[in-house]
Amino acid sequence: MKTYHAKPGDVKRNWVIVDLADKTLGRAASTIATVLRGKTKPEYTPSTDVGDFVVVVNADKVRLTGKKLRTKVYHRHTGYVGGIRTLTAEQLLERKPTELLRRAVKGMLPKNSLGRQMMTKLKIYASADHPHTAQQPKPLEI
Repeated sequence: MKTYHAKPGDVKRNWVIVDLADKTLGRAASTIATVLRGKTKPEYTPSTDVGDFVVVVNADKVRLTGKKLRTKVYHRHTGYVGGIRTLTAEQLLERKPTELLRRAVKGMLPKNSLGRQMMTKLKIYASADHPHTAQQPKPLEI
């Protein structure tokens, strides 16, 4: 019996839509990362991008449990000496509501060119409107 190995040209990509209104950030991010990776498909191959496109709406209505809104901190560095900048999850959700989910999903994907390619299939929108109605995305429950 031969082992099946998916080739990039043979992959059939579907579109799914996720509504994050009143959903927990971590649980939603892990489900989205699984779909982006392709682990929900029987032809999953670790070395090939076989995942689906994911459209996320209502990213500004995602919630965090406990005190994470005030205590969870995101760091970045400007490149200058002493240039560390920090934002709490509350500030990040207020300024860039899509960035909170993007960082959560990115941390759950592979840290290589394959993971960067998977991130291009993630489309995040803060409101319920999105320009991907022509692709007829199917709803995904979290």
